Amino acid sequence: MPRVARLVVPDVSLHVVQRAHSRAPCFLDDYDYVAYLVALGTYAARFSCAVHAYCLMTNHVHLLVTPSHSTACALLMKHVAQRHSKRMNAKTGRSGSLWEGRFHSGLVTTDDYAIACYRYIELNPVRACMVQQPAQYRWSSHCANVLGEKDNIVRTHPAFLALGTDELHRIATYRQLCSVHLPEAQLEEIRRATRGGHRMGGPHNRRGRPKRSDSRENGDCHQLEMVTVTD
Repeated sequence: MPRVARLVVPDVSLHVVQRAHSRAPCFLDDYDYVAYLVALGTYAARFSCAVHAYCLMTNHVHLLVTPSHSTACALLMKHVAQRHSKRMNAKTGRSGSLWEGRFHSGLVTTDDYAIACYRYIELNPVRACMVQQPAQYRWSSHCANVLGEKDNIVRTHPAFLALGTDELHRIATYRQLCSVHLPEAQLEEIRRATRGGHRMGGPHNRRGRPKRSDSRENGDCHQLEMVTVTD
């Protein structure tokens, strides 16, 4: 069956998910996480993609990005994926792509869903029971967005700026939002749109072969990947 074209609009954000083959780890130690973030920052700048939020899980990654042109996100993900595959292949002695096929992405056209995606991404380790609070997870943008820690990758989304009249107000509002879980309906809408390449909140048109609604289809992580993060 031919691939369905992704829905991409310049200057409109995307929630992006890329998974490793067969749920295998795509990060083995701290150096792998750091190397991925270096590549992400390098290619985001090169291809004019603003990264607003990210979370590197053990076998997949989540990003909230805004591409400046129609091919910016595809170029970003292609180059980051290839660079990280080469690194991990050299490290483990394997060959071929580290990732399972192409990445998934869903169009984020409203401020409500932009903030929902921030929370979806940065609360991923909490939903996976890897940490109790999102600030305890090292490999996400949460500390940059909430604690003001320096992160050269992160660029603030307009929806985040709209949370308050100043930085302290915005941070307090977002911290409060992150203290509670996303409603199940929003979780499922983000997953649906990202799997299918749709607009979040848009019509639920089925394209192509229906997919099972099991643990492998959810947009976050599950018990199989709850491994200890290296300190």
